[in-house]
Amino acid sequence: MRLCRLPLDNDVTLRKRQRVKRMSAAAAMVVSPAAEKLFQENSDRARYARCIKASKRVRWDIDADVFRGRTFDFRRKFLPDGLTRVNDLAFLTAAEKRSMSHVQGRSYACLFGLLERFIAAKTLELASKHGLGDQVALEGLVRFSDEELKHQELFRRIEHAISARMPGGYALIADATEVARVVLSKSTWAVLALTCHIELFTQVHYRESMERDEELSDLYRDVFRFHWLEECQHAVMDEIEWAREDRSLSASERDIAVDDFIALLRTLDELIRTQSSADSGYFMRLCERSFSPAEQQQIREVMLRAYRWQYIASGAQHPQFVKMLSGMTTRVQMQRVQAEVAALIGS
Repeated sequence: MRLCRLPLDNDVTLRKRQRVKRMSAAAAMVVSPAAEKLFQENSDRARYARCIKASKRVRWDIDADVFRGRTFDFRRKFLPDGLTRVNDLAFLTAAEKRSMSHVQGRSYACLFGLLERFIAAKTLELASKHGLGDQVALEGLVRFSDEELKHQELFRRIEHAISARMPGGYALIADATEVARVVLSKSTWAVLALTCHIELFTQVHYRESMERDEELSDLYRDVFRFHWLEECQHAVMDEIEWAREDRSLSASERDIAVDDFIALLRTLDELIRTQSSADSGYFMRLCERSFSPAEQQQIREVMLRAYRWQYIASGAQHPQFVKMLSGMTTRVQMQRVQAEVAALIGS
């Protein structure tokens, strides 16, 4: 009689690594330079088909793939120093810098969950327009919506897990539904521009910062690895629908849409200014010492600068976003957007 061999821990770990590798390869199928060249040569339908194929391959479950029974390791950072800008505060101890990464990391997850409320709603609206038309586009957008709803649940789970380990007093200032109402009141062109901006900076943050930082909590880094795997497809679909919407506008309508996008950037800046102020106060209350008035001011300025880089500059200055925006706008319109971004991140 042959006995079945139970999988060893090393076997399980190897299989998980192999699965993540396959998932990353599927995402690369969408975002690699070679794939992008094919996208430019093929129809929107072909691009949607490729996104669907990748979506099926990278599909993940919050419990089985992301959490896997783990908790966040507070002995390690949540966000990399390049995102938190914590090294600009030379007077903080190593423990205090780590604590700031926990505060910013908590808001980073909460704000993603908040922003994805309007993204999911807009994607469902776009999907309905394909209901009796291109069924490939319909499937792609339905998958997009489903994944965004899953991401919202993921970020709610993260907040629940982190809140149980951090002292009281933290507050997410904005209401997700109210923010969504404000955003969705603007033109579809502007909403899709903002959505594309967000989807692109999520990829920058993971690939250029989180993926490379071995000092992060393993679970926190994994959250954004799996998030990135699906956002790769979302960014491509954003571009398709944004370009489609752009082709339907007159010159005067596009000029209004550019103004709407600038208004949305201001709304986003107001959101992060309010949150960074609350987070600065919460962080200073967590520290077991007092700070001088000059140090308090510096903490507030660095926190705001970090948030403006995370949510505005890293998206608005992304090469693909600049390429898309400049291809749809006049020189004057592009200068208006660039001047607004410069004013926001420099103020």
